[in-house]
Amino acid sequence: MTNDSNNKAVQTASSTILVLGATGKTGRRVVARLRDQGRSVRAASRSGETRFDWTERATWGPVLEGVGALYLVGPPDPEPVADFVSQAAAAGVRRFVVLSGRGVEVYGDSFEPSMAEAERVVRELNVDWTVIRPNNFTQNFDEDIFHAPLVAGRLALPVGDVPEPFIDVDDIADVAAALLTEDGHTGRVYELSGPRAMTFAEAVAELAEASGRPMRFEDITPDAYVAELTAADVPTDAARALADVLSWLSEGHNATPTTGVRDVLGREPRDFSAYAKAAAAAGAWG
Repeated sequence: MTNDSNNKAVQTASSTILVLGATGKTGRRVVARLRDQGRSVRAASRSGETRFDWTERATWGPVLEGVGALYLVGPPDPEPVADFVSQAAAAGVRRFVVLSGRGVEVYGDSFEPSMAEAERVVRELNVDWTVIRPNNFTQNFDEDIFHAPLVAGRLALPVGDVPEPFIDVDDIADVAAALLTEDGHTGRVYELSGPRAMTFAEAVAELAEASGRPMRFEDITPDAYVAELTAADVPTDAARALADVLSWLSEGHNATPTTGVRDVLGREPRDFSAYAKAAAAAGAWG
């Protein structure tokens, strides 16, 4: 390791770690893990303990003071990402861990332009960067858009019968915390998945068994999915974007499990069955 690398490692270890999206699914878990390790953490979001808003640039400088490492969760609009990352680097941030998505190198500009932009920007800077690209979150079934349909007994999606190796958000947080605090990951891209691939129908069947509630999966067309979402007051553009992402997944691009969790943590990722049982025991579906 060069002297410059040693200096960066020392600075990162002793400085504050900034976590963006700190009230979100991954962010709040990353904050908890870092604080359990005794790290100095600044938890930033629009509504969290430290206020940060991508659209209000006056909030950028204060959250970057004294920060050596950054967990970067991009905004819906990619426009401010480059300016923020440049300001962060100028302020002394030397380690960037970027939350991206598996397949972003293919669909990024179409479906997740902010993730694609965040990856591009950090690669162009002389900083210690690492990218994580997770599969579909298991927690989407109990904390996000899949939850209400499951409680109602029917999850209908345009995904066909292509398997998906769902990744537990707790594993993502463990990986992110390690990358923010350990050396040896500079310039790496880690694709994160669960240990086995399963169809959405199989996943829903496991959730039904674990919860003891009637739940079924139905494969529908993208147009039908958009119609159902808009009938539930989801804006048409957002509904179409979700349908496009799910249709892309149905082509099997992300179907093969990866070794990313094991590569970083030295252990296997959490199996979907363990998640289903724990979430059901906690009353996730009623």
